[in-house]
Amino acid sequence: MKKTLKRFLPKHDAIRDNRWLRPFSGTLLHPRLWYLNRHSAAGAVAVGLFCGLIPGPLQMLGAAIACVLLRVNLPLALIITLYTNPFTIVPLYLLAFGIGDWALGGAGAVAFSAPPELVGMDLGGWIGAMIQWMAGLGKPLALGLVLLAAGLSSSGYLLVRGAWRIWLIRQWRQRSVNRAQSSKRHGV
Repeated sequence: MKKTLKRFLPKHDAIRDNRWLRPFSGTLLHPRLWYLNRHSAAGAVAVGLFCGLIPGPLQMLGAAIACVLLRVNLPLALIITLYTNPFTIVPLYLLAFGIGDWALGGAGAVAFSAPPELVGMDLGGWIGAMIQWMAGLGKPLALGLVLLAAGLSSSGYLLVRGAWRIWLIRQWRQRSVNRAQSSKRHGV
């Protein structure tokens, strides 16, 4: 599993050679931020899922800071934050609003309003319209985002740990079968 994931992750040299990231290379090149095992992968997925719901373009910055603090795999966490994009952000925020409204017992005192029409807007106008829409949804959205992020994060962590464990058990069993077949062939 480690080999499969490493093929998709950026290389260590990409950070060292980037002129914008060079001032932070002492922190960003820490070996634990690049090492991939079941603990760092599960932590990175949890960080990426949680930080993916940070409003605005601060998701990757939040994920990078969390990775440095928690010493989990940085590239994997940054890639995971991409589950939120212009196509998924509105449905996720609708879900978060519903969760927040439910958690507040429907007492959020804010009625849900439809997302803004974003057709034909430039990036600046799109971001401004989304921020205004999110601010109008108030407490239910804010609480719902935290609850949804925590739920996704903990589910992702447990799912990766479980999947990695299942993969390890299969590998151990396969090695055992291979050893048994090898010993039969060699007459041991």
